[in-house]
Amino acid sequence: MAICNVVAMPYPGRGHINPMMNLCKLLSSRRNDNILVTFVVTEEWLGLIGSETKPDCIRFVTIPNVLPSELVRADDMDSFFEAVLTKIEEPFEGVLDRLEEPADVIVADTFLPWAVGVGRRRNIPVASFWVMPVTAFSMFYHFDLIAQNPHFPAEFPERAEVTVDNIPGLSPFRLSDLPSIFHFLNQKILQRLFDMISNVSQAQYLLFNSIFELEPSVIDALQATFPFPVYSLGPVIPYFNLQYHNSSRPTTPNEVDYLEWLDSQPQSSVLYFSLGSFLSVSSAQMDEIAAGLHSSGVKYLLVARDKASSVKESICGGLGMVVPWCDQLKVLCHPSVGGFFTHCGWNSTLESIFAGLPLLAFPIAMDQVPISKLVAEDWKIGWKAKGANGDLVRREEIAELVRKFMDTENVGRKELVERAREIRETCRRAIGKGGSSERNFEAFMKDISK
Repeated sequence: MAICNVVAMPYPGRGHINPMMNLCKLLSSRRNDNILVTFVVTEEWLGLIGSETKPDCIRFVTIPNVLPSELVRADDMDSFFEAVLTKIEEPFEGVLDRLEEPADVIVADTFLPWAVGVGRRRNIPVASFWVMPVTAFSMFYHFDLIAQNPHFPAEFPERAEVTVDNIPGLSPFRLSDLPSIFHFLNQKILQRLFDMISNVSQAQYLLFNSIFELEPSVIDALQATFPFPVYSLGPVIPYFNLQYHNSSRPTTPNEVDYLEWLDSQPQSSVLYFSLGSFLSVSSAQMDEIAAGLHSSGVKYLLVARDKASSVKESICGGLGMVVPWCDQLKVLCHPSVGGFFTHCGWNSTLESIFAGLPLLAFPIAMDQVPISKLVAEDWKIGWKAKGANGDLVRREEIAELVRKFMDTENVGRKELVERAREIRETCRRAIGKGGSSERNFEAFMKDISK
């Protein structure tokens, strides 16, 4: 059987690179003997992920960084986004020119709209991969319908609660549930995003990192809109790693064995806290969160990234553990962990769904806002821990919320836990034999292997 050559191009950000790599690993697991994946990353990102374990059929190829240091992109998102849109296309085409065998398909992040034009010029089909929830895609795609609302853009808090109910496949939502970018980013970048989404109609496939059963009506509505296949493949998270490497114990960079600490805790007693790998809350808000966790009396594992040392100094005692990093999916699946205090990044949300944990939603920006609405109101697997207007959430409020959330006798928590377990089983069925995601993977592989 002929080799299927896949060229994968993620947007250069952790929340985009991880699901693209997981997607490629899942594809290779189905056709390991006749698939070759060329995974294109910038030089800086190769330094960060180049040593990670991957199948032999996936190879890295680098292109130059878009900015001198990509890891400071949060300091100037406008410039970084503009650079990604204008500086990667030419070196990416150079990668295609140097391939020993021509690409059979380009799998490109939807945030790289120029990839569709590259495929069209070279007669290579393009699969656009959207790494956020389908709900967020639909909000961007139907911006014209949202803009018809006389109260858009919302003024906080006066018009934030105005309802939008005219988006195909979406349940009614408030203007405050829109991605924060709708309200706060400059018009140039916003227009770029809308152009990017509209460009998807020129691709040959649309891939979603979601589970059909989680967002069925909006996926059906979009499938009816586009003339090509729309495949939901989620959750595109590293669940395939859970059955391996059990002999080794992952540790943080300073060699703290957090899994050993979790082993010593009672079942479902620990609250896991992490606000992701990119965006941050203010130092003042982090201080309030740390103090609130500490005074709640609840056991916790807190991931504080570069703030780990200062957070450790601010909270003393034996209730919790503070680390700069952890193997998140292993932690979420640990029997001692009973809940997740999260920023509602999509990858983190999917991992929590896979683990069957209830959530405390503390969105920071972008799609995290509508995700928190899905979590708390549509799926009913979590509570919101933050208001829409971004005011500082005080330690007393956090402490009280955490105590209620982790109280096993609390009726509200019991309902969350039951619903989270139901959705976990939905997720497991989707990726199991004959499940919706499994069938879509096979259909997509059949399409690109023709």
